[in-house]
Amino acid sequence: MGPAPLYPGLFSLALAGALLASLAACGTVSKLQGPEDGASTEIEARNVRPDDPLARPTQVGWTSARATRCGFVFSPEQLRANYLAAESAYGHTPVQMQKIEKAYDYTRESVLETINDDSRYCNKERLDAIRADLNRYLSGNYSPTARMAR
Repeated sequence: MGPAPLYPGLFSLALAGALLASLAACGTVSKLQGPEDGASTEIEARNVRPDDPLARPTQVGWTSARATRCGFVFSPEQLRANYLAAESAYGHTPVQMQKIEKAYDYTRESVLETINDDSRYCNKERLDAIRADLNRYLSGNYSPTARMAR
């Protein structure tokens, strides 16, 4: 047998670092860490990409928070129940449904918390945008196209 290497863990550490760097380069690290929880701010909710798997729960939760803040007369609980039933009808697995539910709830709670103290939040343009999105969601159309205002 040859002489023992001076730093046996150094090779493993270098190999792990190279692997991590290559995964980061191709965007795999974020996938290994798990999906996002939803949007924590209004800007994140508004700018979610339509092809993002959590776009629908993020934007429906965002609209529910905005409508609640601006005093729209609707049942946030019923909107949530109807939305989750629609997602379930798409055939999502229980794990996927948990992620969808978590994204919806997290977005609604976070956004409501960030906009709740803004006395100028409910301006005419924003009310018009919220009304259009809320009516669409209440009718069962959950496509991820919500908007801030025109």
